[in-house]
Amino acid sequence: MRNTLMLFFCCFFLQIYAQEPQLASQYFRNGEYEKAASLYKTLQEKNPYNTTYLNALIDCYQQLEKFEEVDKVIVKQLKSYPNQDYLYVELGYNEQLQNRLEYAVPYYEKALLSIDKTPEFGYIIGKTFQDNYLLDYALLAYKKAMEMNPNADYNFQIALIYSEKGEIENMLNTYLDLIETNENYESIAKSYIGKFITDDAESEPNLLLRKLLLKRSQNNPNNRWNELLSWLFIQQKEYDKALIQEKALHKRNAGNLSGIMALGKITFENNDFEATKNCFSYVLENATNLETELIAKLYLLEVNIKTNALVGTVEAQFQQLFNQYGKNVATLNIQAIYAEFLAFKKNESEQAILVLKEALKLPVNEFQKGYIKTKLADILVFENKFSSALIYYTQVQNDLKNHTIGQTARFKIAQTSYFKGDFEWAQSQLSVLKNSTSQLIANDALALNLLITDNAVKDSLKIALKKYAVADLLSFQNKNKEAIDTLTLVLNQYKGHPIEDEALFKQGQLYEKINQFAGAENNYLQIINLNKDDILADDAHYYLAELYFNKLNNPEKAKEYYQKIIFDYPSSIYVVDARKKFRKLRGDDVN
Repeated sequence: MRNTLMLFFCCFFLQIYAQEPQLASQYFRNGEYEKAASLYKTLQEKNPYNTTYLNALIDCYQQLEKFEEVDKVIVKQLKSYPNQDYLYVELGYNEQLQNRLEYAVPYYEKALLSIDKTPEFGYIIGKTFQDNYLLDYALLAYKKAMEMNPNADYNFQIALIYSEKGEIENMLNTYLDLIETNENYESIAKSYIGKFITDDAESEPNLLLRKLLLKRSQNNPNNRWNELLSWLFIQQKEYDKALIQEKALHKRNAGNLSGIMALGKITFENNDFEATKNCFSYVLENATNLETELIAKLYLLEVNIKTNALVGTVEAQFQQLFNQYGKNVATLNIQAIYAEFLAFKKNESEQAILVLKEALKLPVNEFQKGYIKTKLADILVFENKFSSALIYYTQVQNDLKNHTIGQTARFKIAQTSYFKGDFEWAQSQLSVLKNSTSQLIANDALALNLLITDNAVKDSLKIALKKYAVADLLSFQNKNKEAIDTLTLVLNQYKGHPIEDEALFKQGQLYEKINQFAGAENNYLQIINLNKDDILADDAHYYLAELYFNKLNNPEKAKEYYQKIIFDYPSSIYVVDARKKFRKLRGDDVN
């Protein structure tokens, strides 16, 4: 019994002790510095080696402006542990907080001098300077430590300090030095540089990075500089310039087309089909194996489909590929795209279904099977065979839950349920997808969920949304005229309803698709006139500007609406592209 009681009391006191740091931290976060200081003082005295408690106690006293207490604590600690030279930084900072810089500087210098005798203390001293925003001293500490110890590398810390100081060129140079020293640093350096680089080629960081890379490329030719220039041009969506760099890399590394293929895929995803053709034409000219050749031919064929090449021409190209390479696992992707072409372009969905069912008989792996089943389900939705489509989508989602193919299938389940008017089930699927590992799927899920939520507020029966979903389905099925007519009914019957702007925008896009540009122009103008602060207002401005620029041959009007995006919608996703095109129309030298 006595042992049990002893064990109980030991556990109780251990639990209380374990809670003290959490409680002290909570007091500090709440601004209750007296209570926090009291706890941290006890913790620090019990654990004199624990610098976390010491630093927290110093912070508490400084918040309370008890500067003398800070001095006492630090001096006492230095007497007990004289090798904790970083504390001279804290002593100096304590003086600086009292506007006594003349007393602070000697302490800072003493901390720096300690690096001479113990270079390994350079990091903690530099970090202490950095934590107290004494950035110039932090730079001195890190650089001195690296001079004293050639094996030390604090370039990431130095680059971060330069970014905090706003010295972007120094920051970029430091990261480039790191990459030059060790190519393994390239990925992490790019992630840090990427925080400053945008798709605006005229921004200061972009211009500086380009200048530095070109200079290094001239002074010390190196594949890394070409790779980084290509990466920069891709961020800026200047794919033609990126291709020049990738071609240079290919010529130095004959046989390696991976960079150009990756660039081609990016251009295709961003609908720059001219750039896609340039990339994959080059790949096709230089391909040395069947897989690369087939990928290139497939992308070139898809470009023809996307750019509305003659149906007969595309059909002939497919047949030529099948005659040359056969219908086998190697041409599986071509068979899938051919099935989509049959259904969505030639309206031969029964034949498309046969093509995909034949493909499933091939010795495919689980991922290939999931991909083909998803395509098959898409065509069943095209045929309004929702139940059959959902069976296939569900099979794929269950078989490949944690893979992008499975997550895509889950989104398709939600989308099909939305087409059917089953909004609750659709939203239950979409809520899971907001954390998808694929950003594209997560964004699509969020957009569809918002559409359903926003348009159910004033319409508990969701009648307007059901009619809009029918139009959306018709659009998916490539029945553009029927979709436009359905949206006209929605607009006539639901004036002032939240669905109105969505219907106008969707209809405007469909008008563009069938080359009725006056109808598209009218719809985009209506959205702007309805409410210039509407969630779709910046989209309407941008699409209108693009319409004037690309289809209606009215550059002055295009310039007007690009300018409105720049000044009226500065947080819009279109602002960088609008600024670039506005400058071009104004006659600026954008290069």
